Parts: sequence; C-alpha cells; structure tokens
Amino acid sequence: MSTATITSKGQITIPAAVRSGMGVDTGDRVEFIEVEPGRYEMVAATLPVTALKGLIAKPRKPVSVEAMNATIRERAAKVGRR
Repeated sequence: MSTATITSKGQITIPAAVRSGMGVDTGDRVEFIEVEPGRYEMVAATLPVTALKGLIAKPRKPVSVEAMNATIRERAAKVGRR
C-alpha cells in the first residue's frame, strides 16, 4: 500500500508506483470521485485520443451536407411553431 502526506497547502505527492500504475505524468489531470461518504477514488482524467475511437458509430449510409441542412431547417421550423 502506498501512502502520502498532505502539506500545509493541501498538496500531496503521488507515489511513483501509483503514477505509473495510473498512467499519469507531470501535467496530467486526475479526478476525485466520491464512491461513498468519506471514500474517494482517484482516476486519471486524461485519455489519449485513441480512447475515443468507436465512441460514435458510423452512420449506416452516408448523409450529404444538403440533407443535414434540410433536417436542421425542418427541426428549427418545428421548434419555432411551439
């Protein structure tokens, strides 16, 4: 188990083994997530761009810019009628 001491300014140094295990380095961000009252998890808040791959599925068929603009106009017209 790794430990750290909180300074008078509320700062800690994350042990090297923990930084390595989390894949974080100088300048990276981390988040503290409350998992239950008084208990937190620290997770890396920075992901490589490759982690975004597959987040949004490809459309089944290509959509033209004209078709997109037409849909935007139709939806805007419906909202304007409310």
